[in-house]
Amino acid sequence: MPPRKLVRHLVWLESFAAAVEAGSIEAAAEHLGVARSVVSEHIRALEMALAEGASLLERGPGRRLQLTARGERLFAGTQTPLHQLDMKRLQDLASAEPVVRLGLNPTLSLSLLGNVAREAAARGLKLVLSFGGPHELTRQVKTRQLDLALDFTPLPPHEGVESESLLRMPFVVLAGPDNALVREAASRRALHVKELEGQPFVDWLRDDPYGGANSARFTTHKVTVVEVARAESFLLIYELLRAFKACAIAPDLRLMHPFPPDIRAWPLREEEPQAVEVVALWPAGSLSPGARTLLDGVRHIHSARR
Repeated sequence: MPPRKLVRHLVWLESFAAAVEAGSIEAAAEHLGVARSVVSEHIRALEMALAEGASLLERGPGRRLQLTARGERLFAGTQTPLHQLDMKRLQDLASAEPVVRLGLNPTLSLSLLGNVAREAAARGLKLVLSFGGPHELTRQVKTRQLDLALDFTPLPPHEGVESESLLRMPFVVLAGPDNALVREAASRRALHVKELEGQPFVDWLRDDPYGGANSARFTTHKVTVVEVARAESFLLIYELLRAFKACAIAPDLRLMHPFPPDIRAWPLREEEPQAVEVVALWPAGSLSPGARTLLDGVRHIHSARR
């Protein structure tokens, strides 16, 4: 089978990366086995296609090539699988306006997106958003498809990814307005898992770690509940609690976003209290200035709510 040819913009990108790494057009041409003029033409074509003709490289001390601000963003963002580097992606990287690629857990988007978007707008940052669970967000940060991601723990293994805990949340018992606990435990300040015996219960999907934690709680205390539904996120759980007159055990999100007024919440009393954390993730050694600005804004939001 003949070798697969790279699409045109990736050929240009190969010459650009070779020039950056070798430090000169001549050394890049020798490395690639092409004429010096070919490397120069490829870099110029890349500049015309991505940066409206603005330079991605310039001569530095000793005439060694060095990256311009646009070139630096482009080079940092291209350390990722080739099939993910389409022209739109490269144009964002080489844009004159700073671009931040942000990944969010869908539930977090309820409480954070408005503030994050306002921060980006105030700072003149172009925001490119995507949503996903912990495995997908971690993978995209690791492969540098995202500059920053915000998610819940627990996280999958994440070598090559830096993380920071932003907020720690204990667990609570939630109940829909017609659930028996609303009447029976109206005056209680906290509930133990034993008090959920026989209750209609909304659990998390079985591959969700919170669902596993609930199962372990019930097994440890020999509690039997009636599972009436399973949920993937808080985007779904409230309607399920109302429809099934049910209860649930979930992280206490009130530090970020209030529960609906008709949903009752009690702190969960546990012998060994567990908690969930909101974490920020970014590629190791590569927190871009724009991502740093957004992260500082999120830190401020969380510290103000504590």
